[in-house]
Amino acid sequence: MTKTILILGATGGIGGAVARTMLARGWAVRALVRDTGRAAAKWGEGAAPQWLAGDALRADDVMAAAQGTAALLHGVNPPGYRNWETLVLPMLDASLAAARRHGARLLLPGTIYNYDAAATPVIDAATPQHPRGRKGAIRVEMERRLAAAAPDVSSVVLRAGDFFGPGAAQSWFSQALAKPPYRVITQPGRTGIGHAWAYLPDLAETFARLLELPEGKLAAAERLQFGGFWDHDGRQMAQQVRAALAQPDLAERAFPWWLMRMAAPLGGFPREVAEVAQFWRHPVRLDNARLVALLGKEPATPIAQAIGASLSAPA
Repeated sequence: MTKTILILGATGGIGGAVARTMLARGWAVRALVRDTGRAAAKWGEGAAPQWLAGDALRADDVMAAAQGTAALLHGVNPPGYRNWETLVLPMLDASLAAARRHGARLLLPGTIYNYDAAATPVIDAATPQHPRGRKGAIRVEMERRLAAAAPDVSSVVLRAGDFFGPGAAQSWFSQALAKPPYRVITQPGRTGIGHAWAYLPDLAETFARLLELPEGKLAAAERLQFGGFWDHDGRQMAQQVRAALAQPDLAERAFPWWLMRMAAPLGGFPREVAEVAQFWRHPVRLDNARLVALLGKEPATPIAQAIGASLSAPA
């Protein structure tokens, strides 16, 4: 196998985590970014990707960057998430075209937004997708396009819960449960309602191990679930944050869902947040049986260690 991967979204949480993991495993890593100087300056210490100037919105840029690669991670979103509904699918189409031309396996970090949380307590590869929101409907279409491209394009969708970890700045963990200066925990969930979390370095390690499986192990359109950390009663993550900060009495407040619902008709952030409220009102767990069958076990950093690393990472 040509051990070269192109990453779209390397300056984000999952893209950055996959880039660091693949570099540590001896892969050549290319990263397509709009501003190479800024990306390099923000990367920090250690081995860095080969920064390529370009835009994931431009199909020609993606096509050129993907030449000679074995894999392409599509971990990118439109700048500032603006015009998400109109730009996400064309961006994926550009990655699909590049993967088809160059024979690269396309990797897509998946979500649980494809599903109706109230009717889907457990997700596996065969679970029907009946999204209740706009983002979920687009996610369903993204997966449909990947499946339709097989076997010409081999793909892996790895669905996971909410991200946390170094580099996950725009996440429920860093913006609510553990937001500096750590004076209060904002709790989006309800007591007794389980919630799935995905530690980014573990998710990145999973992608790496899947890529390095012997030829023929993966289906042409593989759909996998990453179990991650299952907070069985919706209280464990907050307790782990208190323990890591050595603040056992750190105050807690409820996330203002009522305010998001009131403001949702105006659009913007409240509308986006209100759309995912169902995933905090109902437990949705990911069944990783197929993933474990492929890898032997799922990469899993002890939760206390993962929380500690997440809190100590630079902002």
